[in-house]
Amino acid sequence: MKTFIRVVELWVPDRTRTRLTFGGGLYGEGLSAFKAVSEDMTFGHDEGLPGKAWASGHPVILTKFANSYFKRTDQAVEAGLTCGVAVPVFAGEFLQAVMVLFCGADEQHVGAVELWHNDPDVSHEMGLVDGYYGTADMFEFNSRHTRFPRGFGLPGRTWKAGMPLLIKDLHDTKSFLRWEDASKVGINLGVGIPYSTANDRTFVLTFLSAQATPIARRFEIWVPDETRSRLVFHAGDCSERADLASIYAGKSIGKGHGSIGGAWATGMPALSENLSEDGSIAAAHAYASGMNQMVALPVIERASLKAMLTWYL
Repeated sequence: MKTFIRVVELWVPDRTRTRLTFGGGLYGEGLSAFKAVSEDMTFGHDEGLPGKAWASGHPVILTKFANSYFKRTDQAVEAGLTCGVAVPVFAGEFLQAVMVLFCGADEQHVGAVELWHNDPDVSHEMGLVDGYYGTADMFEFNSRHTRFPRGFGLPGRTWKAGMPLLIKDLHDTKSFLRWEDASKVGINLGVGIPYSTANDRTFVLTFLSAQATPIARRFEIWVPDETRSRLVFHAGDCSERADLASIYAGKSIGKGHGSIGGAWATGMPALSENLSEDGSIAAAHAYASGMNQMVALPVIERASLKAMLTWYL
């Protein structure tokens, strides 16, 4: 199964906290050359895609590498990568890390990564900053001409909830306002990630996943329990149709335990290249289901963890 996102990288501040250095990555098949180039790079504030996200203080999406601030254009083109998304993770005003996602392209490449934003001085609605849609041209056209009030559609509902959100079976879900366009191209799952900046600007990052080229094979949302000592399962979706709520009923992940608990303890995103060595209940079940890699992205608001979004490859 070929996933829509081909590469996930972490960029972390160096000891001086003036440059970002390579902090690990997950790379799809045939991308070892791109990885080798990335491992030797560093980025200053406002330099390259990781540095641009650091400087802007919010997610950045780059749908064309040529003639842009992107630093690895030739290598990305050679690797078949076509779009980059950088998500900075802050604890208050201090940068913890930047997660960078790369999408690829082929004839059957359907799905979307979108960045939405509300500017309260201009509108009470959320509009598209930019998005990457693979070959879903008509869905892209309609998305670029759609705006969402708070509480409506995936961007608006995520905005209102202030929490990561999963919407399954989009072709049957009238709460997903673009469901007709989505069903035509096979998009069946939506994931919304809220992002609030230090100056209270509101963004929402959305992943729209299709059956043939899913964003990931499994998504999970974990949240702190009432004592804020453990993470408990909140929502999820699995391409293997596993009943995740039943599997995780009565189970939890302690702070510092495995990649998910480690991401909570440090406030930094985490990548697991080998789930067999991870140790958490979530990693163990994913590995038993044939998945090998995991991404854990903390959703932080006012220097406090609201939720942990994980996905498995």
